[in-house]
Amino acid sequence: MNFIVFPGQGSQKIGMGKELSENFVEAKNVFEEVNDAINFNLTKIMWEGSDAEISLTSNAQPALMACSVAVFRVLQKLTSKKLPDLADYICGHSLGEYTAMTIAEVFSLEECSVLLRLRGNAMQEAVPIGKGAMAAFIGVDIDTTQKILDNVQIHGICDIGNDNADGQVVISGDKLAVEKAMEISKNFGVKRAVILPVSAPFHCRLMLPAQEIMKEALEKINFYSPLIPIVSNTTAEDENDPDKLKKNLIDQVTGTVRWRETMHFVNSLNTNRIIELGSGKILTGIAKRMLKNVTAFNIEKPSDFDQF
Repeated sequence: MNFIVFPGQGSQKIGMGKELSENFVEAKNVFEEVNDAINFNLTKIMWEGSDAEISLTSNAQPALMACSVAVFRVLQKLTSKKLPDLADYICGHSLGEYTAMTIAEVFSLEECSVLLRLRGNAMQEAVPIGKGAMAAFIGVDIDTTQKILDNVQIHGICDIGNDNADGQVVISGDKLAVEKAMEISKNFGVKRAVILPVSAPFHCRLMLPAQEIMKEALEKINFYSPLIPIVSNTTAEDENDPDKLKKNLIDQVTGTVRWRETMHFVNSLNTNRIIELGSGKILTGIAKRMLKNVTAFNIEKPSDFDQF
């Protein structure tokens, strides 16, 4: 049983995908198609830009997707296998869910590029700079985190943005409310609370304006049945129905990314391998910490394909 996963924002870095593009025409074609789709030289920023430029949400989201799709296209070429032969299930963290749907042929690479460029802009513009914040709580469960948040709602919106792993929860919302939650977190047994270097408070109710924009855009896209089941961020369950997949992407903008539950779902299927395709090893690391009997590895550059 193989499970393919795709990274979300935070895994971006300058140079990602460059070596792949230089060595495989399949990868080069992906990057060119993404550039054309958004009418912007994204690869110039990816390979020659600054950390600040690649970290802009409107750049990071389509860039990370492009890298993951490029890796997958090369994997297909090297193995001469189609997606159902390579994996039994597929999913991605936040924007990675768009990547998963592209790979599973729910919609096209061109459509995904345009959607993620729009999503990045919409999420960035939903909250004024400096008004929102996100913080990671280490050494706490989701129920305790919710109790902390119940105590700070008088200071503003503060929601669980990402339930990433056992003992790792990310909160998101108004800056003051997030700061107050961090202040009282030790009283609830949180080992460490760390403010995250993000440009907007993702996956919380403050993203409602972005959700409306994405709902309108997604309603115009034809969704097709995926080649293999996609596990949703918002339900942590596998889904094949195109209408439900569309709803999941809409709900995801303000909803919690339920990655911890996704990993438990993976475990319940007696999965043998989790393969993270694209930039970074964040999801690989979570899988290794949570799942003892599962082999997890990342494929990002040409030398990584030997692992597969």
